[in-house]
Amino acid sequence: MSTVLRRVLDESHDDSVRAAGVSPPDGELLDAYSEAVAGAAERVSPSVVNVEILRRDGADERPAGMGSGFVFTPDGFVLTNSHVVAHADRLSVTLLDGRRADAMLVGSDPDSDLAVVRISTSGLVPVTFGDSGKVRVGQVAIAIGSPYGFQCTVTAGVVSALGRSLRSQSGRLIDNVIQTDAALNPGNSGGPLVNSRGEVIGVNTAVILPAQGICFAIAINTAKYVAARLIRDGRIVRAYLGVAGMTAPVPRRVVRFYRLAAANGVMVASVEPGSPAEQAGVKPRDIIVAYGDSPVESVDDLHKLLSEERIGAKAQLTVIRGTDQIRLEVLPSRLA
Repeated sequence: MSTVLRRVLDESHDDSVRAAGVSPPDGELLDAYSEAVAGAAERVSPSVVNVEILRRDGADERPAGMGSGFVFTPDGFVLTNSHVVAHADRLSVTLLDGRRADAMLVGSDPDSDLAVVRISTSGLVPVTFGDSGKVRVGQVAIAIGSPYGFQCTVTAGVVSALGRSLRSQSGRLIDNVIQTDAALNPGNSGGPLVNSRGEVIGVNTAVILPAQGICFAIAINTAKYVAARLIRDGRIVRAYLGVAGMTAPVPRRVVRFYRLAAANGVMVASVEPGSPAEQAGVKPRDIIVAYGDSPVESVDDLHKLLSEERIGAKAQLTVIRGTDQIRLEVLPSRLA
């Protein structure tokens, strides 16, 4: 149960009812849920934009698609999906109040399906970022976007699963993806997935068709890192290991025995054939706990460590295999 929902319930009952352990009526539960969703939507909707893709055809210009995005700085930086802005000759953004503005592409990262554009407009309202590392399965998830051009459409559901992997259009696996059943449709891509407090926890990116209720969002902790690098450099060059994985706990007795710096690591789900990881001897279900001298507590930690400077530089990869601690020598390559 979300914090907002709990607070609403607590305020709506006197102490004697709560002390007696009487369950609140269904109507009050639904009202509290509705209030949480409506409040989150009201806080975030002014930051959500409709992104229109325009292509030139000779002397003419024609619409070639649309998606969503959201303002995350007061000076006009907007986060969206890479596949939304790909192949655009011009980008046009529409705000909730109807204002339109041309958008400049700052940088795009097809490997994480994220892009940053910028608009020069006053009175912008940036979103508040949450912490996707604290997201729990079952918590309320609210998606806001412009499916089929219907601006600021709100859908709600729950976080269905964490730590999913999703293959981007470039072919790279995006790790630590959030699965939700908040309904997404074409045009939702790039919009925010938020919690009941109106904090952005993900960037909506994909649906599984023809399934219903299987939708995905890139974790906001990953998106914040990518956005910062795109603003700084316009692109991201990564070192490549060739593993897909998810954040997972390390057994407590193993943490104590080896005096590990963290209680979590990255559990390897699969290893790409011929990759640096396979050549180093990494196996599925290994838990990566350190890269060189740096502890690895999450997928985001590993991504941050695999910077351009790591390409071609040998490093020691520490993994937990069963109850054994193994050190492997790995030589990251450039991500093709």
